[in-house]
Amino acid sequence: MICWIGPGRTFWKAINMRVLVTRPLEDASELVTALADIGVDALGEPLLKIKLLDAPGPELDGVQALLVTSANGARAFARLSPARDIDVYTVGDASARAARDLGFSSVESASGNVDSLAALVRERLTPENGALLHIAGSCIAGDIGGQLTADGFDYRRCVLYGAEKASELTMDTRQIIQSGGLDGVVLYSPRTASSLVSLLHAAELVAPCERLKAFCLSPAVADSISGINWQAIVVAASPDQVALIETIRAHA
Repeated sequence: MICWIGPGRTFWKAINMRVLVTRPLEDASELVTALADIGVDALGEPLLKIKLLDAPGPELDGVQALLVTSANGARAFARLSPARDIDVYTVGDASARAARDLGFSSVESASGNVDSLAALVRERLTPENGALLHIAGSCIAGDIGGQLTADGFDYRRCVLYGAEKASELTMDTRQIIQSGGLDGVVLYSPRTASSLVSLLHAAELVAPCERLKAFCLSPAVADSISGINWQAIVVAASPDQVALIETIRAHA
């Protein structure tokens, strides 16, 4: 059972499933809350630790818009620059919400992946109006820069954060996987997925994964975990959190 305590009331909700959430702490809270709403208990096991980099404020002269492919990009930019009136185009809805929460006044989400973001930029912007500044991490998925450069845009990448991989699974996670107390894992990126596979091998926990479902945000994530014999690999209908939660709900 999950217990909520609110103003003047306490109530319980049955747990239908228990899953491992591998997102960084900064990005996991919204997902954990959404899963609790559908009766899914989420255990946090961040496999990446986000590190915001110390750097000068990004140069915005000649820039018509920011491209944000992670909520961490919005946070990193806001930490270094007071500019909030520049147009922001984000890869997904979670990064769009993060940008709005930080005070950016013009934010539009592609509600998908980097290909969706590139398509949105082509639809909304023209190369003649200025450069595109991608607030990025040290490792990026996809080639949005190549796509937009081919379309004639002046694409600039500004690395403002990085991510450190976890060196091992926590004892609590190892024990719950070994004991069969887990039903699935939730995976958002190919990098996190491949890291999980390596850590499971290192902990000699590959065999128990036959009891686990792997819920993946995209086919690219699913490809990164194909080396383990999961009970099932389930891919969201579209690469966004709403679709992923609906996929988990269908299997709860």
